[in-house]
Amino acid sequence: MTAAPQKSPVDLPADASARVDAASQSSRHPAIVILDFGSQYSELIARRVRETEVFSLVMGYTTSAEELRAIAPKGIVLSGGPSSVYETGAPVCDPAIWELGIPVLGVCYGMQLMVQQLGGSVVAAGRAEYGKAPLHVDDPIDLLTNVEQGSTMWMSHGDSVERLPEGFVRLAHTDNTPEAAIADHGRHLYGVQFHPEVVHSTCGMALIRNFVYHICGCEADWTTAAFIEEAVADVRAQVGDKRVLLALSGGVDSSTLAFLLHKAIGDRLTCMFIDQGFMRKGEPEFLVEFFDQRFHINVEYINARERFIGKLHGVTDPEEKRKLIGTEFIRVFEEESKRLGPFDYLAQGTLYPDVIESAGTNIDPKTGERVAVKIKSHHNVGGLPKDLQFKLVEPLRKLFKDEVRKVGRSLGLPEEIVGRHPFPGPGLAIRILGEVTDEKLDILRDADLIVREEIRDAGLYNAIWQAFAVLLPVRSVGVMGDKRTYAFPVVLRCVSSEDGMTADWSRLPYDLLETISNRIVNEVKGVNRVVLDITSKPPGTIEWE
Repeated sequence: MTAAPQKSPVDLPADASARVDAASQSSRHPAIVILDFGSQYSELIARRVRETEVFSLVMGYTTSAEELRAIAPKGIVLSGGPSSVYETGAPVCDPAIWELGIPVLGVCYGMQLMVQQLGGSVVAAGRAEYGKAPLHVDDPIDLLTNVEQGSTMWMSHGDSVERLPEGFVRLAHTDNTPEAAIADHGRHLYGVQFHPEVVHSTCGMALIRNFVYHICGCEADWTTAAFIEEAVADVRAQVGDKRVLLALSGGVDSSTLAFLLHKAIGDRLTCMFIDQGFMRKGEPEFLVEFFDQRFHINVEYINARERFIGKLHGVTDPEEKRKLIGTEFIRVFEEESKRLGPFDYLAQGTLYPDVIESAGTNIDPKTGERVAVKIKSHHNVGGLPKDLQFKLVEPLRKLFKDEVRKVGRSLGLPEEIVGRHPFPGPGLAIRILGEVTDEKLDILRDADLIVREEIRDAGLYNAIWQAFAVLLPVRSVGVMGDKRTYAFPVVLRCVSSEDGMTADWSRLPYDLLETISNRIVNEVKGVNRVVLDITSKPPGTIEWE
């Protein structure tokens, strides 16, 4: 997203709007629609398309051709998926999609489905192909323009195309896959057996740009200025003359949302900062001063530390922690809003990855909807009580984290806020494994501060997605001052990422690791050991709970 000018927003056709995620709150047509067949990469495809400054949305694979005609995207992408096209109950798209005259790109399963429905054949591969493979380009134009000969592409498939449908030609192959990229140029139908959206595919973005710009004819109008203009209009249309209460945490998301809402509705916004006792050291005081005194955005400070810690007494299950904290947040908002209100709307900084992880990615073959196979609940999503007394305002719900940062900078949010590392809504409560106590919170606050101070002093803060400490619910033997200790270990978690959906552990200099370890052990009472988490996401998650 950039600050380039854009066209006026338009409304989604009424007969198609129900099929778009109802929570998107976007008045813009998606230029590219991704039909989701259950792939772990479906949202990543949307993410990559947006990197070309073209707006995309993920929709269920049961979206009909008629609904797509009403939405009128310039291109359609069929995602990959875990199924085989010949499995009983395998997901299929409306075959009338091929006759819409809209360019279609099938990725992996999407390509196999295209081949099967158009009269070709797909069989179990003699040799499954997973991981990196060099691509041998047979037709270096159109879809594969600027895709280098021998470039690496990421493979993940057990089936392969045996016979192409009439009108299709081969564009590329690999050593194990004869039909790695195919096309029916006359109907603008394309398929690739690899995943151009993943970072391992070295020329993947070149292929995506070819499809988006040259084949679909999209314009680069998904910009920061465009989003702000549309979001402000959407908020004003949704809220009218009502008042909005914002759940302000001080993180990048809620802070950007505060600036966006203040631009949209001015003094009808009230930010309520609830100090639940799980914040980092010195943050409550900093946040109130920052918003209220420096930027004159109304902030109501609520000290609810004892209330929250009491709710978590004896609780060790991470999912229960998140839901208790999320529910208690809403309860406090409800109570305080009666004192300050009335308020009709509650604003939250929910992002697209929050929705993805809370909803799961499996697809019900009967309905085409996502089924709730959850990784974890996010406090903005999974913890909401059924008797919620507010209507929700979530204008950032379709943005990825890096897009939120760009929006924040365009709105004038200072770098000291917009450049901050992500911090979970439940705070330190989910970085303390097991029961949360005042003693453990004090230990973790001190350890976490040391981690952040040393990362900043080393000039690495902006090069790392997140850097924090985790406190484990075990003790180990140590020796300090010739005396035996029996104290907690602290885990150092530092990761690099682009959008939080995948992550890799950060390779910090040994001298820096040594400094962090020495400071924590010597300065934080109750800790005698520091360990390093070197797990990527997946298979792990960034947070431990």
